[in-house]
Amino acid sequence: MAQPGRKGAIELRLTDGAQLFNNLDPFPFRERDLSSEAEQYIVEWAEELPKKQPIEIVVHLQSAGSAPDPAASIPDAITGWFRVREREEARAIRQLFHDGRLAFMIGLAGLALCMGLIWLLTKAYEGPFMRVVQESLVIVGWVVIWRPAEMFLYDWVPLLRRKTLFRRLADASVTVRTS
Repeated sequence: MAQPGRKGAIELRLTDGAQLFNNLDPFPFRERDLSSEAEQYIVEWAEELPKKQPIEIVVHLQSAGSAPDPAASIPDAITGWFRVREREEARAIRQLFHDGRLAFMIGLAGLALCMGLIWLLTKAYEGPFMRVVQESLVIVGWVVIWRPAEMFLYDWVPLLRRKTLFRRLADASVTVRTS
């Protein structure tokens, strides 16, 4: 169990520092992409740590590998990667709210159209069949507005959770130990 004020540690044991990075990425360590397996491992462990606890990532290397100074390049690469992921989630949240505003305007117009049709049909016709048509239009109107409401009420929560997690990982202290 983690103690208050202490950092939650995520430990990676690697034979070579290159295992952390995408093999197809030609850039030097500082700008390289983390491999999807390394990112997934780090993220899954970070999700298990208490939310208020700072994170420490400890990379144990058996050899320095191709990196001239892994202690200097790996920490920047890891924290930089998660800083980029945090910005991507922030952008996704902004895009969701932008799309939500557009969907809300369309939904509001659809709801208004359905309500207007109901009003016109009520004035022009009576009878049980017309009542079914009117109620159907009420249902259609509320269905049209449901997706924008869902976007504003629920869809942003997992994005914000990931953004917060990536910020914690970007702020993590990263230590590289070679043996």
